[in-house]
Amino acid sequence: MWKLLKYMKTYRKEAVLAPAFKLLEALFELFVPLLMARIIDIGIREQDQGYIVQMCLWMAVLGLTGLVCSITAQYFSARAAVGFASKLRSSLFAHIQSLSFSKLDTVGASTMITRMTSDINQVQSGVNLFLRLFLRSPFIVFGAMVMAFTVDAKAAVIFVVVIPLLCVIVFGVMLISIPVYKKVQGRLDRVVALTRENLQGVRVIRAFCREPQEIKAFERENQALVRVQLFSGRISAIMNPLTYVVVNGGLLVLLYTGAGRVDEGILLQGSVVALVNYMSQILVELVKLANLIITVTKAIACGNRIQAVFELQPGMERRAACTQTASQDGRTEEMVSFEHAALRYPGAAADSLTDISFSVKRGETVGIIGGTGAGKTSLVSLIPRFYDVSAGCVKVKGRDVREYPPEELRAMVGMVMQKAVLFQGTIRENLLWGNENATDGELCEAIRTAQAEDVVFGAKSGLDAAVKQGGQNFSGGQRQRLAIARALVRKPEILILDDSASALDFATDARLRQAIAGLPGEMTVFIVSQRASSLKHADKILVLEDGEIADMGTHEELLGRCSVYQEICDAQFPGREDHEQ
Repeated sequence: MWKLLKYMKTYRKEAVLAPAFKLLEALFELFVPLLMARIIDIGIREQDQGYIVQMCLWMAVLGLTGLVCSITAQYFSARAAVGFASKLRSSLFAHIQSLSFSKLDTVGASTMITRMTSDINQVQSGVNLFLRLFLRSPFIVFGAMVMAFTVDAKAAVIFVVVIPLLCVIVFGVMLISIPVYKKVQGRLDRVVALTRENLQGVRVIRAFCREPQEIKAFERENQALVRVQLFSGRISAIMNPLTYVVVNGGLLVLLYTGAGRVDEGILLQGSVVALVNYMSQILVELVKLANLIITVTKAIACGNRIQAVFELQPGMERRAACTQTASQDGRTEEMVSFEHAALRYPGAAADSLTDISFSVKRGETVGIIGGTGAGKTSLVSLIPRFYDVSAGCVKVKGRDVREYPPEELRAMVGMVMQKAVLFQGTIRENLLWGNENATDGELCEAIRTAQAEDVVFGAKSGLDAAVKQGGQNFSGGQRQRLAIARALVRKPEILILDDSASALDFATDARLRQAIAGLPGEMTVFIVSQRASSLKHADKILVLEDGEIADMGTHEELLGRCSVYQEICDAQFPGREDHEQ
C-alpha cells in the first residue's frame, strides 16, 4: 500500500494544506468550552449581559473561522484524493496493458476490473478521510486532555484513564478487521467474475435453459459475500458501543468528581461544564477516528491488492539480438519458421503444442486445420508473441520473435481473432486502429477487400456510422468482415485469419480469399479454419492433432496420404469428387 503513495507527489501541497487547515479548525474548537465556562462563571453568575454578548460574539467568530478552515481543508483533501486516484488508475491500466496474455489468463479479468474500480474507489475514500482526520482527531483528543488539565488537574486524571482504554478498543478492532476486509474483496472478485461470465454467456444460458441453476450459483456466491460482510460489519459495529460505554462511564465519574469539587468550592460550575464538553469532544472525535480507521483499513486492504497487480511482471523478456540469416538483397528467405516449438499454458499439466517445426516463405498462404482443441489458435498466437514458447523457438524474418521489441514485431502482423471485437465509436475509428494515418481511400480499399462494402456503404452515414459497445448493432458476419478490414488497413507483412470467416457464407468466403490473394506485395497469410474448402488453394496446409503436426502438404497431397485430413473432408463433403472441385 505504501508504495502507492508515490502517486501523491504531484499533490504534496494539497496533502499538507488539508490537514493544516483541519488543525486550525480543531484549535478554534478547543477554545469553545473555555468561552462557555466564562459565560457561566462570569457572565451568568454576575448577570453581566454585555460580557455574555461579547463571549457569544467571540464564539461566533471562532465558529465561522472554523467553518472556513473546514471547507478549505475539504477542498484540498478532495483534490488530492481524486487526483491521486486518477493517476493510480491510469498507471494501473497502463500496467495491465503491459501484461502478457498468460499473466492476464492467470489473474482473471474480473479481478482486474474489481481492482480498477472498487478497490481504487476505496483507496480514494481512505486518502480523503485520512487527510481530513488523521491529525484533527488525535489533536482534539489529546488537546482536550491538555485543556482539561488547565481547568482542573485532579478531574483531568479521568481523561488519562479513558483515552488509553479507547485507544485499545479502536486499534484492537482495526487489527482484527484488516484480514476480514481482504476476504470481503476476494468474495467480491468471485461475484464480479460470475456476473461477468453470465452476462457474456447470456445467450448460451438461455439456449440451454440454465437460468435457475445460474441464479442459484449466483445466490451462493452472493450469500458468501454477505456473510463475510456481515461478519466485518459486526466487528466494526462493536467499536461505537464500546467507545460510548467507556466515554459515558468517564462522564459519570467526571460529573461525580466535579460535583464534589464544586461543593468543596475548588471548582466553579462553568469549569465542570467545560470538562464535560471536552469529554464530549473526545467522544465525537473518537467516533470519527473509528470511522477513519475502518475506512483506512479497507483502503489498506484494497491498496495491497492493487500493489499485488503492480508487482506482476509483464512475463515476457526481450532477448539480445543475434545474427540473422538474410539473402543478398537484405531480406530473409523465410518469413516465418517454427523450430521444435512447444507451448504450455501456466498451470497446465501438459503441453498444448509439441515439437512444431515448419517454415513459410514470403507471399505464401498457409492453411491450418484440425479438430477442436488441436492447438490451431495457440500456434498462430506464437507468431505475434502473445505467448512465449516453452521450448524451441519461433522466427520471423530469420530472427527469434523474443528478440524483437513487441511494437516492432506486431507492426508487421495483422491478426483477426476468433471472436471479432469492435469498440464503441464509429466504423472509421475502428478501422483506424489498423493504421491511424490511413486515408479514406485506403480505408475503402480495405473494406472492398474484406467484402464489407454493403456493411459500410449500405448505411447513410458510411464510415461515420455508429458502432455500439462490442459491435452489438452488427451481425456476427458483419463484425468479422469489419475486423478483417481493420487488419488489412495496416497492410501487414503477415496476415493471420484465426477462424475469422466462420460466420460468412461460402460465396463471400471465397470472394474474400480471392481478394486477399490479389493484393499487391508479398503478404504471407495464415488461415485457421474448420472448413476444408477455405484452405484448398493454400500453398501448404498444416493438419494439427493433439498439439502436434499430423501432416503437412497441399490439399491434393493430404487427401492422398493423411487420414486425419481425409476424415475432416469426408465429414464436410459427401464424396471424393467434391474435394477436388
